[in-house]
Amino acid sequence: MIYYIITGTGKGIGKALAAAALHDNNTVVYGISRNVSIEHERYHHVYADLSDITALRNNLHKLFPNLENPEKIVLINNAGILGEVAYLGSQTTDNFEFVFDVNVIAPAMLINTFISAYNDQNCPKIIINISSGAGQRAVDGWSAYCASKAALDMISLTCQKEQDILQSGIKVYALSPGVVDTAMQAQIREVEAKRFSELERFQDLKKEGNLQSPEEVSKKILHLIQNPIADQVIVLVRDL
Repeated sequence: MIYYIITGTGKGIGKALAAAALHDNNTVVYGISRNVSIEHERYHHVYADLSDITALRNNLHKLFPNLENPEKIVLINNAGILGEVAYLGSQTTDNFEFVFDVNVIAPAMLINTFISAYNDQNCPKIIINISSGAGQRAVDGWSAYCASKAALDMISLTCQKEQDILQSGIKVYALSPGVVDTAMQAQIREVEAKRFSELERFQDLKKEGNLQSPEEVSKKILHLIQNPIADQVIVLVRDL
């Protein structure tokens, strides 16, 4: 069996990924989120609030079960939050902590535990961290989000370098999905213009039908899993 461990399966890309993976009768999906949105005999839900780092630390063992004769094991750190959209100097004091807990600390903990838990499994292992183009460029009002995705990119690059040195065979990607029709995009379109200079552009993306669907993106991510790209960590969905 091919085993997927996916965070944020309650909605958006995570839900679409889980559903698409389950189309293959040879897959089992472990979904990690606060909400159950999928019912399937090969889908196993694990409740976790990735913003509660203490609870996550105490329950990590539940997220990585013993797997029977795996052909491939895939971890997809999909869950992420935009956080408060506001300029530095006008943000709430806990915004950076909240965003970094979900977008950086939780994925890093899951990556660390995933490698430790399945290091002895003699099968291909893939880690995909859902990143963002915002990790590569500054976007006003998004300081916490941009910084968190840049950090996730560097964790991915460092992890791959380590696995190459160890010759473990583990493949790591930081994958930017592009603009996708999700709840995060809806949040962006509702921000006041004074807190985000690119508001009109994002509103036009929706009006003009230029947002990808989560289902379209999930198909491309599964294609990457089935056809790994060697010697590349930072990947854009539009290039797949």
